[in-house]
Amino acid sequence: MSIYLDNGATSYPKPESVYVSIAEYMRNNGASPGRGNYSRAMEADRLVYMTRKALCKLLCVPRPGQIIFTCNATESINMALKGYLKPGDRVLTTSYEHNAVARPLKMLETDREIKIGLIPSTPDGVSDMEWYQQELSKGVRLVVVAHGSNVIGCVTPLDEIVSAAHRHNTPVLVDAAQTAGVYPVDVTSVPVDMLAFTGHKGLLGPTGTGGLYIREGLELSTLKEGGTGGMSLSPFQPSDPPDRYEAGTMNIFGIAGLNAAVQFLLDTGVEVIREHEIELAQFLMDGLDTVPGVTYYGPSSAKDRLGLVSFNLEGQDPNKVAIKLDRDYEIMVRAGIHCAPQAHHLLGTAPGGALRVSLGYFNQREDIERLIDALREITYS
Repeated sequence: MSIYLDNGATSYPKPESVYVSIAEYMRNNGASPGRGNYSRAMEADRLVYMTRKALCKLLCVPRPGQIIFTCNATESINMALKGYLKPGDRVLTTSYEHNAVARPLKMLETDREIKIGLIPSTPDGVSDMEWYQQELSKGVRLVVVAHGSNVIGCVTPLDEIVSAAHRHNTPVLVDAAQTAGVYPVDVTSVPVDMLAFTGHKGLLGPTGTGGLYIREGLELSTLKEGGTGGMSLSPFQPSDPPDRYEAGTMNIFGIAGLNAAVQFLLDTGVEVIREHEIELAQFLMDGLDTVPGVTYYGPSSAKDRLGLVSFNLEGQDPNKVAIKLDRDYEIMVRAGIHCAPQAHHLLGTAPGGALRVSLGYFNQREDIERLIDALREITYS
């Protein structure tokens, strides 16, 4: 039986209710939201609204209209960066950002001559807060940080980052692709200004779904314009969210699955999922300690990291090890740069990268035991 350990890329399997909801909607409704006054179109509208409400409950968002649906976290981040930053603006970010953040920023550096400052960080992901606060005092338009690293699993102390930024009236955009659904996210108690998330990772939903939370009073330029199903006589995009940012027909089938996934999370409890992943991550690190020549990266305690661990075997190409794990042991892990080259340069693991095991709610100890046994065999072969 195969073992899937790449939940940091896309979670698998999904709750059964996700499969059922997608198939049921495709078979029995099929209508587009906001595109008709017949019953099935109105049911589509209701589903979209109920999914917004469920996400509000999960993320502690005050109003459903503050949740903007997108295709994924990458689109959400592009919407935020390109909709907020102006020519010459200065941005602070970290070396642990995914290319979903790093590449749009580099493009804006070229197109709008924005200036990018990297907050110094240790290989364990600890940011230099003194440097950060000094730079904020010099004038910064936006701070952009990942809530959790997809390479080393460290969790950003958002309360410190946000409170320091807000003392200088600087908004904060958070990439929650790795944390939404598996780690508590509360935009009320830690008042981030924008938060990007994806549906297909910790939220346990389908690919092609995601969203951007935008705090009340913050307005972005639109990334795209078009039909919204409302105010169709106007030649301009509606001014109020969410319609302002949601041009074009939605992925309603994906939203049907996302709704079921979020309901599963609310019923199960994010804290329960978090505790399960902490237990598995610690079990994994303890197991890796028994494999000769293993070096793993990031915080030493599972309580200080997400449910993912990146590591290397001494003298072994991580990409070849990943292929061998899949071919000979039916164990699926991620290898390489993980779309985060700056992180690997900081760790000293470029250009080959590292192996990454990212755990999910449906993984068990037996999966990790099989992985550790396989790594021992590979080490001794």
